[in-house]
Amino acid sequence: MKEPSTKMELLGRAPVPKALLALGFPTMIGMLINALYNLADTYFVGGLGTDPMGAVTVSFPLGQVIVGMGLLFGNGAAACLSRLLGRGDKETADKVAGTALYSSIIAGAAVILCAVIFLDPILKSLGAIDDVMPYAVSYARIYITFSIFNVFNVTMNNIVSSEGAAKTAMFALMAGAVLNVILDPIFIYLFHLGVSGAAIATAISQMVSTLIYLCYIFRRKSIFRFHIGKGCFSREIMSEILKIGIPTLIFQLLTSMSIAMINDAAKEYGSSALAAMGPLTKIMSMGTLIVFGFLKGFQPIAGFSYGAKKYDRLREAIKTALLWSTVFCVAFGLIIAIFSTEIMSVFTRGDLEMIRIGQTALRANGLSFVLFGFYTVYSFLFLVMGKAKEGCFLGACRQGICFIPVILLFPRVMGLDGVLYAQPAADVFSAVVTVFMAVKFHKELKAKSI
Repeated sequence: MKEPSTKMELLGRAPVPKALLALGFPTMIGMLINALYNLADTYFVGGLGTDPMGAVTVSFPLGQVIVGMGLLFGNGAAACLSRLLGRGDKETADKVAGTALYSSIIAGAAVILCAVIFLDPILKSLGAIDDVMPYAVSYARIYITFSIFNVFNVTMNNIVSSEGAAKTAMFALMAGAVLNVILDPIFIYLFHLGVSGAAIATAISQMVSTLIYLCYIFRRKSIFRFHIGKGCFSREIMSEILKIGIPTLIFQLLTSMSIAMINDAAKEYGSSALAAMGPLTKIMSMGTLIVFGFLKGFQPIAGFSYGAKKYDRLREAIKTALLWSTVFCVAFGLIIAIFSTEIMSVFTRGDLEMIRIGQTALRANGLSFVLFGFYTVYSFLFLVMGKAKEGCFLGACRQGICFIPVILLFPRVMGLDGVLYAQPAADVFSAVVTVFMAVKFHKELKAKSI
């Protein structure tokens, strides 16, 4: 019982900066390493040429849709679990955790089956042109089939983070990501498997992460119990999970759709433009994953504090999370903007057009990324507090409500530049919306504290 007690102490009574570091830093590092899953495939496949690079680029949004099943149940459960722990309701927390895990596997398997059956038309709709299509099918068939392990991993990552076991989440992510970096060149070049080798390396790496989480469950290291008897598909339990899970899934689907829309718009300007979107997406995803990882530590503290009605602690957690995430976003964004040409050059064997297009996009996205921390803190905060409508709306802004009109309009007016500046414009609009919602939230929180 010592370990669960330590976790509860961290969530409820430890100084906020200490708790954020203890819970957020390991998960942040794990997410950073996990971003290598995406970057490693992009980097090593880049050595095969522009068309194989395009294959990985168009397959990425489909993978994110499947991961969305893990986020639907994992993040939905995590937000609820932290509040239940704050109220001391361990029995219900066990039911929520077990239900989320089994539901994610069933839903993930169903989506994967549909994706494999309709793989060719899906890839075409995601921007695969004729030259890219054979490589895309070879990569995606393996990558998508074995992504059931990633659904399990994402669900467990959220559940484990909600109980304060950030080091376990970090280790599972790190082990899989490091193994992927090692296996990629072996399967792609040594075994001469090309893009299929990249997919096989990713599949094996995800299996290793799954084994780590299974060991965590069977060795009873978790606060929660996951045996079949704890699964409870009641309306009450499922509604609690889905109330937060659905907005998270919407956010994930919009993210995938936004990537697909950028790819589809870019393909009109040739293979180099399409290929440039791959490194752009993966590099910016690395920054967003680091912020998400840090806020995974913020989320249980905020949820626990809100559930326990410790509003002063909640306000301190918000201020600290805003400061730290914004400092990181400014540093990351400026580095990306300043060294955009050098970074893009790493992912091609001398395609100058790809470098030119990619560096312009990186510079614009890097500068707008400075707003990402501010926007994301409140997006996470509304969800963990059970404010599904606000969380859903804000989560949909950056990749949907603000982005879709921009990506449909800008290319018509500005051509290729409209494609490259679409996401930065959406970032600015989303930050403005967040300001108004944040002001309203703090007024409501102040009223509760009286």
